[in-house]
Amino acid sequence: MRSLIPDYLAEALADVEADVSGEPAGYIPELAAADPDRLGAVFATLDGTIYGAGDIDTEFTIQSISKPFAYALALADRGFDAVLAKVGVEPSGEAFNEISLEDETGRPRNPMINAGAITTHSLVGSPDLDPARRVTRVVEGLSAFAGRPLSVDEAVCASEMEEAWRNLAIANMLRSHRILTEDPRAVVDGYVRQCSVLVTARDLGIMAATLANRGVNPLSGEQVVAEPVVRQVLSVMATCGMYDAAGDWATQVGIPAKSGVAGGLIGALPGQLGIATFSPRLDVHGNSVRGVSLFERFSSDAGMHVMAAPPSAPSVVRSHRAMGTGADAVRVIQLQGGIRFAGAERIVREVADQVFPETTVALDLTLVHSIDDVARRMILEVARRLTLDGHDVHLVDPDSILPDPDPGEGGRVTVTDALAGPISPGRTPARR
Repeated sequence: MRSLIPDYLAEALADVEADVSGEPAGYIPELAAADPDRLGAVFATLDGTIYGAGDIDTEFTIQSISKPFAYALALADRGFDAVLAKVGVEPSGEAFNEISLEDETGRPRNPMINAGAITTHSLVGSPDLDPARRVTRVVEGLSAFAGRPLSVDEAVCASEMEEAWRNLAIANMLRSHRILTEDPRAVVDGYVRQCSVLVTARDLGIMAATLANRGVNPLSGEQVVAEPVVRQVLSVMATCGMYDAAGDWATQVGIPAKSGVAGGLIGALPGQLGIATFSPRLDVHGNSVRGVSLFERFSSDAGMHVMAAPPSAPSVVRSHRAMGTGADAVRVIQLQGGIRFAGAERIVREVADQVFPETTVALDLTLVHSIDDVARRMILEVARRLTLDGHDVHLVDPDSILPDPDPGEGGRVTVTDALAGPISPGRTPARR
């Protein structure tokens, strides 16, 4: 059977193809010459499957879509405190190239506008990197997100530098506030090279999927940046990624996103997939006209708005019963699904204030597909308290869903691979 997803993408492209409003970016000569009829869309799953339609292998420059990824690299390389001291996280409500800084601090308001992105570029890599090596770090970092080596389009870079007066003005203002501490022109040159990296919609789909996948590239398996970095980046993309159209985007589309003036647009739906579109005609905000229409359709058709809460899942406690009789009796609490705080609270409630006559209590994780860190800690605390109440606690965890099963001081668990007949030890962690 042929997959329905490429057919859906092709249908969506056909529906927006007739919209010829907007124009390619006219203030950069190389971008103004782009074919305005190019059109493509990609869905990239977290296991590396690519669904696409249209011009998904046509190269174009990444432009401002590089901003969240460079921000991620800066956070990874310098740490949160150093980056936040120089770049804020508040939406500006202004155009992407507005010359605007915070009154009190002189910081750019966020890393998605040019003032913040120029500053962010200066923070990638270690403080002792010269401008050329910083650009190398940026390109290598973007390549890690894409899962393949990327390169700079020298013609676009030269064209942009010829018209970089506004960015140079921004950089000089940043230097006057001591936000930049080096030659403003060198920083702008590096930032323009960052924006001139060549990508395809296929690349952007994988880059977005890496963010959606907690920083792990679906193709290479590399942890490109740590999970806390991804959370920060997605948060800023959600509030600031679409410039002065960010509020409309957040309410109508509701997917953390970033646009670029070459016509690219990405969205990262955490835990689900990465999305990318390509169409060079831009609206007054500098966002791809047909790209925005496609994202609006995807969000509506597939229920992708991050604020659209899914229906309540079945209880994480599937069953709660005694197995066997007499001295061999086991109290089995069978869990299911994905467990986060609310699910873990339900498990606590199931166990709290009950007196189990059985000596052995088994928490069966066979039907559980994921447990986040807070749920892991809550479940292990349940195990610890059951141990302190005199129970022999077993975790039935054949797929090692619950990592590091150490319940802490006074607790003791035995990890087994199956629940069949009398409980017998399987994998046994270090105990305290």
